[in-house]
Parts: sequence; structure tokens; C-alpha cells
Amino acid sequence: MRSSKIKKGLERMPNRALLYGTGISTSHLNRPFIGIASSFSDLIPGHTNMRELERWIERGIENRGGTPFVFGVPGICDGIAMGHLGMKYSLPSRELIADIIETVANAHSLDGLVLLTNCDKINPGMLMGALRINIPTIIVTCGPMLAGHFGKRRLSLVRDTFEAVGRFKAGEITEKERAILEIEACPSCGACQGLYTANTTACLIETMGLSLPFCATTPAVLSRKRRIAYQSGQKIVELVRKKIKIRDIVNKFALENAIRVDMALGGSTNTVLHLMAIAKEAKVELTLKDFDRPSRATPHISNLRPAGDYFMEDLDNAGGIPAVLKRLLPKLEDNLTVSGKRLKEIAKDAVIFDEDIIRPLGKAFHREGGIAILWGNLAKDGCVVKQSAIDRDMLTFSGYAQVFNSEEEAMKAIIGGKIKKGSVIVIRYEGPSGGPGMREMLSPTSAIVGMGLHKHVALITDGRFSGGTRGPCIGHISPEAREGGLIAYLKDGDKIVIDIPKRKLEVKLTKEEIEKRKKEIKILPPKVKSGYLYRYSQLVSSASQGGVFKEKD
Repeated sequence: MRSSKIKKGLERMPNRALLYGTGISTSHLNRPFIGIASSFSDLIPGHTNMRELERWIERGIENRGGTPFVFGVPGICDGIAMGHLGMKYSLPSRELIADIIETVANAHSLDGLVLLTNCDKINPGMLMGALRINIPTIIVTCGPMLAGHFGKRRLSLVRDTFEAVGRFKAGEITEKERAILEIEACPSCGACQGLYTANTTACLIETMGLSLPFCATTPAVLSRKRRIAYQSGQKIVELVRKKIKIRDIVNKFALENAIRVDMALGGSTNTVLHLMAIAKEAKVELTLKDFDRPSRATPHISNLRPAGDYFMEDLDNAGGIPAVLKRLLPKLEDNLTVSGKRLKEIAKDAVIFDEDIIRPLGKAFHREGGIAILWGNLAKDGCVVKQSAIDRDMLTFSGYAQVFNSEEEAMKAIIGGKIKKGSVIVIRYEGPSGGPGMREMLSPTSAIVGMGLHKHVALITDGRFSGGTRGPCIGHISPEAREGGLIAYLKDGDKIVIDIPKRKLEVKLTKEEIEKRKKEIKILPPKVKSGYLYRYSQLVSSASQGGVFKEKD
């Protein structure tokens, strides 16, 4: 066992003394040491139930003869951090979390890990850290939040709060209704109710074989979640004894399956960043082209919010991720999972309870997958759009640029009624380096939808979007403005052409005009000049490479 380094031999007498100081008994020293990396926080509604789940995981570990140790991992609630300085820290926190997992697990020579997580950057960050050290690992995601209610109407965070800001501004809802939506939209603990980033990454983690079946979709408040936590504690000890490491599970097949499921579900565009970062830690080569090929060949078969009207609890009742795997079975690669069953075995045993929530391939909501990768002179290294969340008549769009150098500038113009129909809103200097931190822009995109502009304008940015974004919003433009991408040289009135079916994003400028502007227009200086965000801005790679830290040659 790895933990023998800290507990075996005469020279480890001081180490053992300190371990006894934690309260363990002599019998615990002979067992595998299992770390429970818990991102419990009172600040994140998706994580407030973790104290209870920690206990159930501990029970499972003890039941199979392991020694559990809980340690803390920080987390950020993207919804609370949204729309201000706080969002600059969200994506950078992923790298911090990965470093923490690596640091604690290696410093204490842990034999295995249970990663207790749920939201946004915490899910991929923990997974990246575990892949880096490559020890047996199982992931418990705490599950989605239940729908809120306003009479018989079901509520979700994005549509009924973020988008409600625009509807209130447009005079479509009263102050009384607005106040009810605010207090009823998030009625329980758990990850926000739709297929936003937290729930998308949880679904992909289960698809990759790192969580037990039904873990991703089981609502946070159900007793089934406790049983999954307990069983996960049992399974991690078995994985340690069988010497099944995380990279034995997360391989090229697992990542390809995750992309397929992502396309079929119409998940968050953030998964492009995260799967590329995960692939890097798994020592698997993955590029943007690896996303677009399956998108062309994988129908969009489940239409959850924000694009549709179904909730995560509906997907769970329809059969969860095993049922999605069953539907996609001919397109999947077989692979090992932490459950002990192989992926195709899980898929074959699954039952599909609702033919509309998980549609047959021949009756899909859309012929192609949820995410598309675009290229062109505005995005030579690529950019990302959630095509399943766009009205069909907006898949091609030409408009004239209204250019803003920050999210705040754009939001002020949107709320102030200064956006003209037929415009392409350009938000730049919000990329990984330029932001820094590549902020999600759910506030402006939701305001656009709430004000009814999503059928008349498009938005492009070198920043990124929440999984809750819908409408013609294109993000991750690479190279970003701070790195000299063409987006840095756009001016108001430039004609921009978007053609999602042909995967094109172009600005109609001659080469001569572009070169002239590059001489006349200066790249803006860094927005942050100290602290972690400054260090992050100097180290981070392009969004087209997953926004990970650059490596020295």
C-alpha cells in the first residue's frame, strides 16, 4: 500500500504517533488509508448536504475494512459569483482544486480517494488532481436540486431568476411575481435543476465510469443518494485491493463516450474546456475536432433546461444516465467502471421509462449534437456554441458589431436598451488571460432572452457561458483579444457572419484593413496586476487547449 510509506517501520514511529493523535486505533493502521475529499460549504447550495454524505461514505469504507480520513477542498458557487469580480475566480479555482487533491493525497500517501463534489469547476478540478497522481478513485456527486414551484408551474434558477431580470425590466412580470420567483426558484440543496455545468459534468463523470450508476441524476435530497454514498465507500476499498487506478478507467474510450453523451444530452459548453483539461491529466490527446466529429453524428435526444422544459429530476425518473447509455449503445465504446460492471453491461441492463425525455435516435429533438465548434478568421483556433439551445432560424445570422471591452459594459448597454436589433454583441478581454479567468456571462445572455432579443441579436465573446445560456451565443473565441486574436481589432459596425451549420464565424474585413488595424489599435494592458488572478493570467493557456496552465518546454 502507498500508505506504508507513512506507517511502516521503526523510523515511522513519529508518524504513527501523530496518526494516533487523530483518534484512530492500532487496527486502523493495517487497513488502506482512504481520503474523502469533501467540498462541503455553507456557501454553495449544491454542497450543503455533504456533511451527512461524508458519514455514509465513512460507513461504507469502514464496512469493507478501510480507514477513512475526511479533508476539505474549497469551492465557488458560480451563480453567486456571477456578474461581478467573483466570477473571475471560478475557472482559476479548478487549477487550485486539482493542486490541493495532488498535494494532500501525495503528502499523506493515501491509498485511494473518494471525491465528494457537485458543482461547476469543483467536479473537473477534483478529477484532474486524482488523474495527476493516478490512484484508485471514485466520485460521489451530491445530485441535482428539486424544481421550485409557483402554483402548478415548475421553476428553475436560470429561467426564473436570471432571465426574469430581463422580463421584469421589459414589464412582463410584476414586482410581486418577481419576489415569489426569487424565493421559490431554489427550494432545496443540490446542483441547479437543469443541464447546466454542474449537472452536465456529473453526467459525464458517471458516463466515464467514475461514479456508480444513477449517481449523477439522483436528486440531492433522496435517501437513494445516501445509499450511493455508502456503496461508493465500499467500492473504493475494493478498487484499492484490486489495484484499479483512475487512469485504468479514464482512457480515450471513456472520454469519447463522455463527448457522445454530452452531445446527446445537449450539455454545457463548459464541458469542452473541462474534458480537454481532464484529457491532459489522463495523458490522452484531445482537440476541438474530437468534439465536432461526434456532434455531426450524435442526435440530440434529451431536451432539458435551459434549451427545453424538462428538469434533471425528469431525466432521473426516465432512467438516468444508464438509460441514456442504452439509447446510445451502438455508438459507445465498452470500458471499465468503478461499479465492477463494464459500461455496455450497465447500458444493456438499463430501462428507459419515458420515450420523450430520452428519445429514440430516429425521433431526436435535433439531428446533430448539442455543441458545435466553429472556425473562421474571427476564431482561427476555434470557438464553441450550444446549438441545441438556439432557435432554428438563428442558426445562420449576419449582423453589425456593437463592441464592448468587458461584461459590465455590455450588461449596462443591454439593460439600458441600447442594443439594436440586427446587432452582434462583441464582449472581449474576458478570455482566460484577458479576463483574467474567462468569466461566465449568464447575466447578459439571460437579460437578452428575458427582453426578447435572442431572436434578433447574437453575442460573441472570448469569455465563456454558463450551462444555463440559450440563444445564439458563441464563446471561447481563440485566440482571445489579450493574445492578439482578431476579436481585439473589431470596431462598431463591422459585419459579422455566423453560420453554425457550416461551422463558420467570420468578420467581413479585407486583409489590408486587418493589418492596418493591428498597427493602429493597441492590445489593452492586464486588468489585474497582483495576487492569484495575475499569476493565473501569466500561466494560463488558450481556451482551445482547455485553459490549463502552460508547461515549460
